[in-house]
Amino acid sequence: MGRRVSIEIPGFEHDNPIPAACRVGPFLITSGVSGKEPYTGKYPDGIEAQCAHMFANMLEILKAGGATAEDIVKFNVWLKDRSNRPYVNKHWTELFPDPHSRPARHTFAAPDLAEPVLVQCEIMAVVSG
Repeated sequence: MGRRVSIEIPGFEHDNPIPAACRVGPFLITSGVSGKEPYTGKYPDGIEAQCAHMFANMLEILKAGGATAEDIVKFNVWLKDRSNRPYVNKHWTELFPDPHSRPARHTFAAPDLAEPVLVQCEIMAVVSG
């Protein structure tokens, strides 16, 4: 096991003093990853745009930590409105088209997500190599 390293990506700072992710050895775990636009810190209107940004932000965090989507083993999603699950599923199946090679996933209803956040995720990855 290696030493703990905080992972950050430019333009995606949290309001609180926490990193975007943390890596110890092959294990990489994110903090909450939302659909805010990098650098502006603004949340786009609508679930579709926020989902697109969330997945893009997550991929950038993985890259900064030396990982790819293939290294993800667990994916948790929080939706302000659970009926928006199809928007998450659209990006999910684009990123993981093979139904026999997808990470575990759990989607939670989270009506208390702070406005204007509509979706947020956390991932756990085991970095190969």
